[in-house]
Amino acid sequence: MEKLRTRQILDYLREKKTCTLAELMKKFKVSSATIHRDVLELTRRDAVSAVRGGLVFNDAPAERRSASEYSERIVTNRAAKVTLARKALDTVAEGDILFLDSSTTIYELAMLLKSAAFVHLTIVTNSVSILQNFRKFPPHWVLIGLGGNYDPQLNSILGAAALEQLRRINITKAYVSAFGVDDRTVTTNHERQAELIRTVIDQASKRYLLVDHSKLGRTGLYRLSARGAFDAIFTDR
Repeated sequence: MEKLRTRQILDYLREKKTCTLAELMKKFKVSSATIHRDVLELTRRDAVSAVRGGLVFNDAPAERRSASEYSERIVTNRAAKVTLARKALDTVAEGDILFLDSSTTIYELAMLLKSAAFVHLTIVTNSVSILQNFRKFPPHWVLIGLGGNYDPQLNSILGAAALEQLRRINITKAYVSAFGVDDRTVTTNHERQAELIRTVIDQASKRYLLVDHSKLGRTGLYRLSARGAFDAIFTDR
């Protein structure tokens, strides 16, 4: 009966495009707990998106929406991200082996490095955006792109293969971002990204966190590390 109802909810949303939870409860004569369970199943399947006050039917495939979301994150708070990147650039030294994560904040650091006056740097990354732009970097620099599974939402490479490769690499300095930083912990909402960043933190000699003010005081689902695990935290406030 539950599977039939979720199909009926999906058909209803496909026609209406958006609706409230109260509307669904009235339409299908079920309790709040029941409708929340059905909605959770549909969001897990990426068939609908939960928004403030209700649901939206997902017309576009997940890959297209993920690409759009990543493009939106690139421009969100960009001025603050560039400010953080400029601060972090001062910690890079000639001959460093750098890990740059796949966040849009660290992407800004990569773009500044591209024009910096270093003779030799090695960059290790799981960021597809950085990999795609590496042809613009000095030709004598070394790039190591991690292998693994492509995640369209993060535009990054993740998974067991990436973790295995990371454990064989020496990293002098790691630059990462996060979903949130509270009084004690640094967190993200992506489980596989959390696994990769925790591995990076273990491998690197020095660790730097770049987070704009929108990340401060909020907490994600998965723990990356304690705040004290970083040699410095760069923020615009």
